[in-house]
Amino acid sequence: MLKPAALLYDRFMRSVEEAGLLAWRTALLAPLSGSVLEIGAGTGRNLGRYPPAVTWLVMTEPDRNMRAILERQVRAGSREGEVVDAPAEHLPFPDGTFDAVVSTLVLCSVVDPDAALREIHRVLRPGGRLVFLEHVAAAERPARLRWQRRIEPIWKRVAGNCHLTRDSERAIGSAGFDITAIERASMRKAPGVIRPTIRGSAVAVDRGR
Repeated sequence: MLKPAALLYDRFMRSVEEAGLLAWRTALLAPLSGSVLEIGAGTGRNLGRYPPAVTWLVMTEPDRNMRAILERQVRAGSREGEVVDAPAEHLPFPDGTFDAVVSTLVLCSVVDPDAALREIHRVLRPGGRLVFLEHVAAAERPARLRWQRRIEPIWKRVAGNCHLTRDSERAIGSAGFDITAIERASMRKAPGVIRPTIRGSAVAVDRGR
């Protein structure tokens, strides 16, 4: 039996998706082609957004309840793809496997974001692309950042290890990526503490691996 959190996730996010998140996803994924890995694919909110130029799609999801919904979506024909049980910190793929990796609302909740980004870098071919959409610390709004810090200990417990104050832009740059495009915006209709977002793309720099 699926846990209520997995069943309610899409319902909770519906108004946020309609208010602009769905359009962000579509624009983010539209340029992709070739072999693509999506980490933490959840219930499959990106499935219908991948363009035909993506010829091989692999989606990892370590939460068995989310993964069950994702597998059901794939079987229903939302989009052909492979579903793999794996955390972002330990990806079961050889070096240089993928042309692109997708991370949407994932780096907030992984146990070790730096390890996850090192793994993403490893499985990308040199020059491969990471596309990301993440909610982050409200660094430019001190009052909101203070609330994020106050709430975060409880929020993590009730929201699947979701952190409110992570600096994902810094983490991406530190993991061997050159950020080539980035936008900052407020995620409309979302709770205030998760509204600050970044989205964009970064290129994996060859570090002589």
